[in-house]
Amino acid sequence: MTLHAQREWGVPENAPETATKALGDESLAPQKTRIMGRASYLLAWFGGCVSIGTFTMGSSVVGTLNLIQATLAIAIGCFVIGAALALNGAAGYKYGIPFMVQARSAFGFSGTRLPGLVRAVPAIVWYGFQSWIGAGALNMVSATLFGFDNLVFFFIAFQFLQIGLSVMGFQGIKWLENIGSAFILASLVYMFYATVQRYGDTLSANLLTMEGSWGMPFWGATMLFLGIYSTMILNVSDYAREHKHGTGPGLMTTIYSMSILPCTLFMGMIGYMVSEATGVADPIQVFANAVDNTPLLMTTLMFIAFAQVTTNVLNNVVPPTYVLMDVFKLTFKKATVIVGLLAFATFPWELVKDGSAAGLQIFVQTYSAFLGPIFAVLVVDYYLIRGRELNLDHLYNPQGPYQGMNYGALVATVLGVVVALSFSAVSWYASLIPAGLSYYLLMKYWPACQRFRD
Repeated sequence: MTLHAQREWGVPENAPETATKALGDESLAPQKTRIMGRASYLLAWFGGCVSIGTFTMGSSVVGTLNLIQATLAIAIGCFVIGAALALNGAAGYKYGIPFMVQARSAFGFSGTRLPGLVRAVPAIVWYGFQSWIGAGALNMVSATLFGFDNLVFFFIAFQFLQIGLSVMGFQGIKWLENIGSAFILASLVYMFYATVQRYGDTLSANLLTMEGSWGMPFWGATMLFLGIYSTMILNVSDYAREHKHGTGPGLMTTIYSMSILPCTLFMGMIGYMVSEATGVADPIQVFANAVDNTPLLMTTLMFIAFAQVTTNVLNNVVPPTYVLMDVFKLTFKKATVIVGLLAFATFPWELVKDGSAAGLQIFVQTYSAFLGPIFAVLVVDYYLIRGRELNLDHLYNPQGPYQGMNYGALVATVLGVVVALSFSAVSWYASLIPAGLSYYLLMKYWPACQRFRD
């Protein structure tokens, strides 16, 4: 690694750079095997950020923002995401530790169950939601080509396919995301082109000329597109620990932003434009309406199914899996299977109804109100309290100074949540200063926090 990057991140000189490891060989121990270079890491994030919920978020701002405002809102959201990912991922990148271990210095061994639960629940809900969407795409292909129409069958089969892929761990995830990225980009460009071709004349009069809003609705929209990925902002260390040393914070921010922006921009705009023209929010129906050519429709639907796999195995399986590994001391493979089975219990068929866009918007705003304060606590803890220096012996010693719960982190999180829920449209933004400032003051002056501070 370069001396400049080493100084920026404070990476130990003897940090290992091993390039290979066995499939499914994952643990909570400090990562000694880093398998992703810069290009591979960017492609992994690119392939893993095709969140079908972005279509729905695009649909949810119809009537509030014009086309320029919606595009800018998506771009701002993505660059905020990039900066936040680089900030919170620094500890995992430097020390090779996952999110559940990183959180111990701020929340304590028992206290990490709070951020773990807050991160795991949205992941499992999105897992079920996106699996149902992927199964719906496969079912439409089957019904069109073979006359076999059974959505429940495809949902169950699709879910077990993803479970099988998930147990391979990051080695399998790396190749799945890297290989699939080209197909995903080509498909998104085509789908955007098809949408503009079909609805362009209708939309040009409405979306460009409407006044829209540059006030709270605009900033609320930036948070909606940010909120889809606010879950990953919390556990970014789970992924950063797989990236090889040598990338400074500026370049890391760019990698995150530019990997997330294309997919989010294309998908958000497609959902926005089609919903404005047709009033339909279900992504499967969106493309059934947008594409007239049957072979191209089949290709589009296969993309939707494939994109759910690449997104789920990276962003919706790994976080709750590590939570289960930490809380219940399970192996990686057992935990991934349990997470896959839990996704069945999210009732995803209720989330794809025509009226679900508003409900998903509330869901994103609500969980962002909890994720924002935890992010603020972790960042303040690492940069201001620890000075970017962590004691690994303490982080892995359940009988050491981090045992139990740090009530300072708990109080700061609750305060941040209360403020965030009071400003639900921008909940993630609103929570940062109250949670971060209160955590800093409590750690400095509350005697109950002393053993976590020293």
